[in-house]
Amino acid sequence: MKKNRVVVTGVGAVTPLGNDVETTWGKLINGESGIEVLSKFEEGAFPATVAAEATGFDPTDFMDMKDARKMDRFTQFAVASAMMAVKNANLTIDETNANRVGVWIGSGIGGMETYEKQFRLYEKKGYRRVSPFFVPMLIPDMAAGQVSIKLGAKGVNSCSVTACASGANSIGDAFKVIERGDAEAMITGGAEAPITEMSFAGFCSSRALSTNSDPKTASRPFDKNRDGFVMGEGAGILILESLESAEKRGANILAEIVGYGSTGDAYHVTAPAPEGEGAVRAMQEALKDAALNPSEVAYLNAHGTSTAYNDKYETMAAKTVFGEYARKLPISSTKSMTGHLLGAAGGIEAIFATRVIQEGIIPPTINYQTPDDECDLDYVANESRHVDVPVVMSNSLGFGGHNVSLIFKRFEN
Repeated sequence: MKKNRVVVTGVGAVTPLGNDVETTWGKLINGESGIEVLSKFEEGAFPATVAAEATGFDPTDFMDMKDARKMDRFTQFAVASAMMAVKNANLTIDETNANRVGVWIGSGIGGMETYEKQFRLYEKKGYRRVSPFFVPMLIPDMAAGQVSIKLGAKGVNSCSVTACASGANSIGDAFKVIERGDAEAMITGGAEAPITEMSFAGFCSSRALSTNSDPKTASRPFDKNRDGFVMGEGAGILILESLESAEKRGANILAEIVGYGSTGDAYHVTAPAPEGEGAVRAMQEALKDAALNPSEVAYLNAHGTSTAYNDKYETMAAKTVFGEYARKLPISSTKSMTGHLLGAAGGIEAIFATRVIQEGIIPPTINYQTPDDECDLDYVANESRHVDVPVVMSNSLGFGGHNVSLIFKRFEN
């Protein structure tokens, strides 16, 4: 079967660093953090007091208030980012191509904010006061559904719910849809708005969140003194397109997506498999899919959550996959600046991968101060690095043992 080449032609994002890709990228390569003292609800109710919020986001910049009220915050992020991505791609969706343009947007949690608000109404005033839009606002697939409605995309429409791998799985699955010829273009990525009291309660109870009260140093991937991740929110959306479609309409090609690996640990509901065994197989599958040797990868955007086990086992996985070359491979965790956007992380980090290829700048891992003997690779500590990067691998790993690796490459005819 003929496989279509698949390229990235547009990107859009809402992140803790900015409400568009350009602002986000500028702060990222300057090593600026988007993490602040938690403001969405009362500080001090939880041992974790910092978060990476998408401050200043106004959904009415992209839709009228009537529509915005029918969407959870994660869906608003997705719609805004998708609109920016379609504009960036200069992609027109109309009756001539709508059936061949699909949407695949993942979310790990979905409308948690909606659930909390509506449950409180139900407890106080009964079922009649629950919004008739409660279920459509809550369910994780509604980001994809609303983007489809807003933009008129009538092709494949789906949603991957694989915890922190949701965005990356969605991109990989959308890639395969185009590769096999079931769509000409896909609007894909991840969206998440998890900064709610119950989300904080659950992650604090499981001791997953950093309790460092200093927002600027709380997320410190691969550092010996890391103590948990910092919760973030936002969305990252890419326009994937068949090369034939992109060339036919004269699109600006940002990068080519060439590899996708997806595996399961079959080990534990939250802990990664020892030595990153599942991540190893995902990276190896992505390399095989891309027909690349490990030494051809010039930069690894690590999952790098700033938790004890993830950073240790992802380092071990990199050593297994890349061998001696692992010590020469630049690796960084952009979560040191964005926090962890859970199901949206793979979306924004895929966008970062394309920008690294375009601009030859690797964003740093900030807050790397105290080396850990078990995390002893090149984490591009504290300052961005200018270097030619033709190939990027991006990892996303999630609760439930989900492992995803994506590979992007500089486009060449």
